[in-house]
Amino acid sequence: MRTRVFKLFFCLLPLLLSLKPMEMEAQPKGYLYDEEKVLSYDLPDLLLGLDGKRIRTAEDWATKRRPEILRLFEKEVFGRSPKKPNPLRFEVVEEASQALKGKAKRKQILIHLEKGKKSLALNLLLYLPVRTKVPVSCFLTLNFLGNHTVHSDPAIRIPTSWVRDGNGAKNNQATDEGRGSRSSRWAIEAILDRGYAFATMYYGDIDPDFHDGFENGVHGLHSSSETNMRQSDDWASIAGWAWGLSRGLDYLETDSQIDGKRVALMGHSRLGKTSLWAGALDQRFALVISNNSGCGGAAISRRRFGETVKRINTSFPHWFCENFKKYNDKENECPVDQHMLIALSAPRPVYVASAQDDKWADPKGEFLSALEAEPVYQLFGHKFGVVKQPPVDQPVHGRIGYHVRTGKHDVTPYDWEQFVNFADKHLK
Repeated sequence: MRTRVFKLFFCLLPLLLSLKPMEMEAQPKGYLYDEEKVLSYDLPDLLLGLDGKRIRTAEDWATKRRPEILRLFEKEVFGRSPKKPNPLRFEVVEEASQALKGKAKRKQILIHLEKGKKSLALNLLLYLPVRTKVPVSCFLTLNFLGNHTVHSDPAIRIPTSWVRDGNGAKNNQATDEGRGSRSSRWAIEAILDRGYAFATMYYGDIDPDFHDGFENGVHGLHSSSETNMRQSDDWASIAGWAWGLSRGLDYLETDSQIDGKRVALMGHSRLGKTSLWAGALDQRFALVISNNSGCGGAAISRRRFGETVKRINTSFPHWFCENFKKYNDKENECPVDQHMLIALSAPRPVYVASAQDDKWADPKGEFLSALEAEPVYQLFGHKFGVVKQPPVDQPVHGRIGYHVRTGKHDVTPYDWEQFVNFADKHLK
């Protein structure tokens, strides 16, 4: 027992040392924040196939180059995820026709996952606008601290799975004190007023955000404890959270009040990385949004600006597959970079959002990824619409959307206004 406790402690130590309150990223000293000092680099050619032939048509992208890039990200960055589980069962455990002072209908659904004798239940919270013709478009998100934190609604169920506190990863029990504590990030009433449904899941239900040896959550559901042998390209936590988002979409496709073909995926910070990967893997998502996702998300890794591959693999060794650690301080050797991740969403609309003061997430690097993904969108007849990073608080809404707003690492009403405007353009 004592050996196991010490083992868990040392697994958690890098995370405990690196985490700041909640999921807010600091800007540690000793890292590059000066644009003048960014070294030159060459990005992998987005439209050059592994056979040396150039991709010139949308069909060649879809049938040849896209599968190549997807396999490279699976092997070298995120790891290989399992297929859709069978059986998959949905249970509506609570429903109200009058919620949020009559503005919404509320549903709370358990997504039951089973494999052999193992089982897991994911909680999905869904609000639907009452004054809009159904079926409606929907925003699907993951949250950091439990569904009950996204709104003060007293009926929202409190999670029973592991939750994180402000000091790092610990085995805490969520309480009613946290109800509505993160409501400022979700703009639920504004989303409903615009005619969209809002759905969210707690990411800790899917997989805990610490290095538990991949024994719990969806990894525990699929692991083989008899052999305990993981491969260097096995899925890790970001891939696990992305896989869970697809299970949320599985439910939304069955709900007659939701248009399952118009579901927009949104994620912030590490969950922005997750949304980009979920959108790449699962082309059922109609629109993909990354907010302040930084290293491993939208920001060009080769820039080494702010957070680096080595730093993220050291602080969060459970986020990416083991192969990604080969590129610590060797970003130029990686066969992919983040413009290729964004391009995997093409021709679907994709939005990248940055914050001016969030240097750790490299706002310019996030923009450059979006810009460098444009050649794929051009194959489908779509444009980004800019050639250089737009001024602060001046969004661009092409087929690729982008803004850098005033402020820091966060999700704000301004962000949501742009996301909903972008969805209005492409989903309505």
